[in-house]
Amino acid sequence: MSARAAFRGLDACVHCGFCLPACPTYEATADENDSPRGRIVLMRALERGALPPSDDQLADHLDRCLGCRACESVCPSGVVFGPALEAARAELAVARGVGLPVRAFIWLLATPPRQRWLWAAARLLRGTGIPAWLARSAGARAPALARAMAMLAATRPLPSLRPARAAPRPAAALPATDAATPSPPRAATLFTGCVMDGLFGHVHDAARAALRANGFTLDDVPGQVCCGALAAHAGLADVARDLARRNVRAFDAAAPDAAIVVDSAGCGAMLKAYGEWLAGDPLEARARALAARVADVSEALAEAGPRPGTRAVPLRLAYDAPCHLLHAQRVAAAPLAVLRAVPGLELVPLEGSERCCGGAGIYTLVQRELSSEVLARKLAAVRDAAPDAVATGNPGCQMQIGAGLVLGGAVTAVCHPVELLAASYAP
Repeated sequence: MSARAAFRGLDACVHCGFCLPACPTYEATADENDSPRGRIVLMRALERGALPPSDDQLADHLDRCLGCRACESVCPSGVVFGPALEAARAELAVARGVGLPVRAFIWLLATPPRQRWLWAAARLLRGTGIPAWLARSAGARAPALARAMAMLAATRPLPSLRPARAAPRPAAALPATDAATPSPPRAATLFTGCVMDGLFGHVHDAARAALRANGFTLDDVPGQVCCGALAAHAGLADVARDLARRNVRAFDAAAPDAAIVVDSAGCGAMLKAYGEWLAGDPLEARARALAARVADVSEALAEAGPRPGTRAVPLRLAYDAPCHLLHAQRVAAAPLAVLRAVPGLELVPLEGSERCCGGAGIYTLVQRELSSEVLARKLAAVRDAAPDAVATGNPGCQMQIGAGLVLGGAVTAVCHPVELLAASYAP
């Protein structure tokens, strides 16, 4: 998508202000420049040249945006904010550059061989249990170290999700799902990604198990790479497009007709936008065809039923909706259908479940103070709900909320909804 096409999505804005209460950063700073309405004014000024990309305040206010797109969900005029933000950040990145730590991290993610050593070392450290201890002991003395270790600790597979050895509930007592009858078997492939593949392999395992239990046949796709979302958020548009091209070629070659199932909300939103990212590219038609085949794992399972579990998973559970699933992909009912298929779960309401947790990819690392302020509201809601676990379908959300709980000494677990469904299918 060209910058002009992206900025055109802002043209419907009439500055009504309905977006203000939905914006986490405006809520935190009370600065109109940190609201969607204010940022639209700034981006329009950038587009027409009234503000240069070198303007420090322009960069600060756009950098503070979480990109959660909650403003789109409440906008009565249909403003499309997300692509314009990414186009603006791309202009800023060209003019101002991107910090070395962020560029190095994206460089690592861009090719699987570069990241294997990183993920292997992280999993080894995670398995020792040291990260949680370091997070709590470092505290205020080394907040960056404490946050990083807490985020790593939050990725650990949770033994509490092993299915309870309780008698299955009778079928008549199982909650209803949104689908009346299971779909016929479908060929599918799982998008593995980078962070998901490196730190959340247990979620991939659960997704594969749940999909197979619902009649899907799964094929592997060699050659797939990072989806490019983190590069896009950082303004590295060329890197994001290169990754998109590589994925289009890989999926076309290995599984040209299979559904592409994604268990990361951020990756799913990016994959569904490949047609726009490669607009005008020789691969545009293939990118749009790929995007049409993409489904969040909850969408795929809800379409297939999902088949009710037979083993109870007795937990008080709160569901927190990932922004890039709810606001970018507009998927709301499917994750709840997945959870309603799990016997033994008690779903408890979580106030503000539709609001951002402050994770937003690398935002928690580059905007630590504001990220922590947004997270504090989410943690307060979790404390009020008092669940045994919080389920969310995005790795960044799981790491952000999980880190906050670890640092606060809470025992509440964080998991992916598909882990619970897979646990209920276990023999």
